[in-house]
Amino acid sequence: MFRKKTYTEEELIAGCLKNDRKSQEALYKQFFPVMMSMCLKHTRDRDKSMEILNDGFFKVFSKIQYYQNKGSFEGWIRRIIYHSIVDYYRANKKHQNLVSPDDLVFKSVPEKATDILAVEDLFTLVDRLPKTTKDVFMLFAVEGYKHIEIAQILGISTGTSKWHLSNARKMLKELMLQRKDTRTI
Repeated sequence: MFRKKTYTEEELIAGCLKNDRKSQEALYKQFFPVMMSMCLKHTRDRDKSMEILNDGFFKVFSKIQYYQNKGSFEGWIRRIIYHSIVDYYRANKKHQNLVSPDDLVFKSVPEKATDILAVEDLFTLVDRLPKTTKDVFMLFAVEGYKHIEIAQILGISTGTSKWHLSNARKMLKELMLQRKDTRTI
């Protein structure tokens, strides 16, 4: 019986760096389920998710030379796919209502503050957070990871992950309220 070749992560990366189509296909197949799930959480539409996912993987293959073997390779791919989701929403403003502010777990922010913000505005505020705080927030609130998983992905303690999430919520609440105040003037 014919058996498929399995590749290590290092082999996949090396093959993709050489623009090897079999390595690219293997990488795509390996990470497809998890990345597709992430896209579906944001669009709830399989066709749009496939469009975003394929655009994201194109970016992965185009930028793979920038991966520095620091942290999780899957986390690096997730970041690229996440940015493809954001790019999709920015380019297709008519689809803004597909992700509601409640999906981003802003439970501690007064309702009126979230009412005046579009999804694009929310992502803009999230982008203003410090890197690790933003990463923890996105992994927890958007992608649904637990603190123990976030700690493993980012190489931090579970307590540090919880602190970053709390800090992100405080900072986002302040940023949202500041934005609300400037819009009502």
